[in-house]
Amino acid sequence: MTNPPVGVPTCYRHPDRESWIRCQRCDKSICPDCMRDAAVGFQCPDCVAEGRKSVRQATAAYGGARSTNPALTSQVLIGINAAIWIAIMATGRYGSWLYEYFALQPASSCRESDGSYYPFINDAATCTSGATAQWVLGVQDGAYWQLFTSMFTHVEPWHLGFNMLALWVLGPQLEQVFGRTRFLAIYLLSGLAGSVAVYWLSAEHGSTVGASGAIFGMMGALVIVGLKVGGQMQGLLLWIGINIALTFTLSNVSWQGHFGGLAGGALIAAVIAYAPKGRRTQMQALGLSVVGVLLIAATLVRTLTLS
Repeated sequence: MTNPPVGVPTCYRHPDRESWIRCQRCDKSICPDCMRDAAVGFQCPDCVAEGRKSVRQATAAYGGARSTNPALTSQVLIGINAAIWIAIMATGRYGSWLYEYFALQPASSCRESDGSYYPFINDAATCTSGATAQWVLGVQDGAYWQLFTSMFTHVEPWHLGFNMLALWVLGPQLEQVFGRTRFLAIYLLSGLAGSVAVYWLSAEHGSTVGASGAIFGMMGALVIVGLKVGGQMQGLLLWIGINIALTFTLSNVSWQGHFGGLAGGALIAAVIAYAPKGRRTQMQALGLSVVGVLLIAATLVRTLTLS
């Protein structure tokens, strides 16, 4: 290709090409290969790239990136719960080693394969001297993972189904409002709050499982969102009221986990929703850290009272 005559404008990226078109943004000469359609005229590749950087990314209502698929996190959580349930069913239900390892038990106990325990046996040596009994660790003796694993553990199909249906309905709504990271913080910290309440208020040798603390935490978070935006909450409050009534009507339901999760979810959502806009991310991170530290402190204090 021959060079253009002297004095003829050339493309800033291709000096050997004659060009009579200029970028509408920076006024540089551009050839047809470098022309990019703009609202008015054409722009050069550099200006188009710079413009993309300056475009504000869509954010959720209370900070963070808006989820392109707000149901994804809930789907993953449902998958984890379902996988653990299948594993427990395949290994013995209440007698499963997974159940004993994951279930929240405040104090260690001597248990049979059907889940029953011996209330007067307080040490592993005496327990394991029998033919079928085994010593199951509790949170008091260092099984702190149970505070988290119990919220992903179910045995009865109806228990799993009810919790996962609620997660399927409520989760995407919350993720759309809070974004993925903040929604996950609400879910996990609410579940932990429910577990800590169980650790404090339930029987020492009882076993508690289920995602109900996290589910009630999502309900509490939706109440805070409704108050923040001044929305109609009659339907939500009715649903929460029905679930509270069921808590005291159905047998073997942990009211401790439900109320701990509900209060925890409301508090965590308030920290996120009412953080000042000027320093929103920093204040949210600080507030959630404080909530986490308080839950850890409450766990350690309870361990000392049980010792």
